[in-house]
Amino acid sequence: MIETKQFVAIGMVLALLIGVTAVFLASGDPDGLESSALVVQDAKSLTGPSPEDGDAEAIGAGTFEYEAPMPDYSMGESGGKVGEIVAVVLGTVLALLIVFGVGRAVAASKH
Repeated sequence: MIETKQFVAIGMVLALLIGVTAVFLASGDPDGLESSALVVQDAKSLTGPSPEDGDAEAIGAGTFEYEAPMPDYSMGESGGKVGEIVAVVLGTVLALLIVFGVGRAVAASKH
């Protein structure tokens, strides 16, 4: 029988392998996340043109600004795929740490 630590280690290796492989298989075109954010912010209508397709000022885009730590998963001008891989690895490890932290907090509250 496989022990819990081995199970977690194998799961992490598989998650990282899938994540890093996905970087090279993913489409270069952005998904609907950015478009959905613009709809939520009322910067565009659900069926209207995006700021990239038309005049951004006429649509009302540009009212929401933020500084992303890794914009478009890049690490500067020359980041490329390296930035995407770093984002996948950091995200996977961060998710694991959060799950373990919540798990320990729940276990501690039961005692």
